[in-house]
Amino acid sequence: MAKKKVVKKVIKSAKGGSASGGKAAAKKTAVPKVKKTTAKAEKKAEALSQVKKELVALSATHPSDTGSPEVQIAILTKRITELTEHLKIHKKDLSSRRGLLGLVNKRRKLLFYLLKKDEKRYQVITEKLGLEK
Repeated sequence: MAKKKVVKKVIKSAKGGSASGGKAAAKKTAVPKVKKTTAKAEKKAEALSQVKKELVALSATHPSDTGSPEVQIAILTKRITELTEHLKIHKKDLSSRRGLLGLVNKRRKLLFYLLKKDEKRYQVITEKLGLEK
């Protein structure tokens, strides 16, 4: 049996000054992608921020409160209800279902923390949001 000779082609690199320019020419002419925002997307973002402000005002412990457990639970509850409605229509959307489970677990942990820390605050937030234990 005779061994076959393997022939390797030598390709000139872009640094070597090839006539075609190779990848170096492509990099020079590449234009960075810019994400365009439409009026519809801006309106949706504005509406979401308005809803979020209302949720913060509803459950804030003081005027500049944005990160207390009560506020976080209220925001998570809103997102959970929206995702639940989405999943009723799109039953096979498994990535959204996984995200929903993550949100539910996060809210459960915050509720447990609040229950341990201050049971009265826990009772108030569960009544406001209509959550059951």
